[in-house]
Amino acid sequence: MITDDRWAALLETRATDPGAVAEAYAGRRRRPLLAADGRTFLLAADHPGRRALGVGDDPFAMADRRGLLDRLVTALADPGVDGVMATPDVLDELALLGALDGRVAMGSINRGGLQGTVWELDDQPTAHDVAAVVAQGLDGAKLLLRIDPEDAASKATIESCAHTISELARAGVVAMVEPLPYTTRDGRAVLDRSDDELVRCVAVASALGASSAHTWLKLPATEAVERVMATTTLPALILGGAPGPDPDTAFDAWRRAMAVPNVRGLVVGRSLLFPPDGDVARAVAQAAEIVHGVP
Repeated sequence: MITDDRWAALLETRATDPGAVAEAYAGRRRRPLLAADGRTFLLAADHPGRRALGVGDDPFAMADRRGLLDRLVTALADPGVDGVMATPDVLDELALLGALDGRVAMGSINRGGLQGTVWELDDQPTAHDVAAVVAQGLDGAKLLLRIDPEDAASKATIESCAHTISELARAGVVAMVEPLPYTTRDGRAVLDRSDDELVRCVAVASALGASSAHTWLKLPATEAVERVMATTTLPALILGGAPGPDPDTAFDAWRRAMAVPNVRGLVVGRSLLFPPDGDVARAVAQAAEIVHGVP
């Protein structure tokens, strides 16, 4: 969907007209986070900002920016997709391409915990800040909260997230918090798939900040999703995760999670933007049907 002429125009604007970004945001037609059915389906495209470029067997799948944007524009053209969550560079580009009009646009704040680094769990703000989210008229901001009880780097991340949640609440903007339990294995930060630890992380995330009025959660669709969601009254979106060899398994897990009352939709990135069969439009349409129930 991004033709050579459209791509050339984007590159020219980037080089010669930096003010066009602010103009694009100012002219964006906004909409509520939730669709008329009380649910929402967002794409996630903030992975490259923390050095996570790989998809499946290709460690640099997301390094081709034109290819990534083309996939995002294709997916956002589906009426069942409500919006996108991304770092400033990606959101700016989508705004310049006109792809955010009438769509939810959420920023991503703490991308400092770079994948594979010794400070990976020290997820400090390196992307959007609250002032930019408000000034650009974004509809919310995501915070990654990875907790390892044996890694001191988690402490700074918890403090930073709490401060940012308070700021967003004062501004009346959604804070989309993604709490995940982590452990260190062979010197690397690894996701802890224990449901017990996920429940503990959800309890911590729910209590962060001076107010929870605008806090949402972003959570994996585990086998114990009902138990995890019973830990809180906060609304949540289910995260998609990395693509697997059998997409139907992920789709079934998402359907089950959508039946939980305080689950309000999905946030999916690589699973749909890089499906095994390469058909982005079809994968997105299948996920949209799970969220909104309309084929």
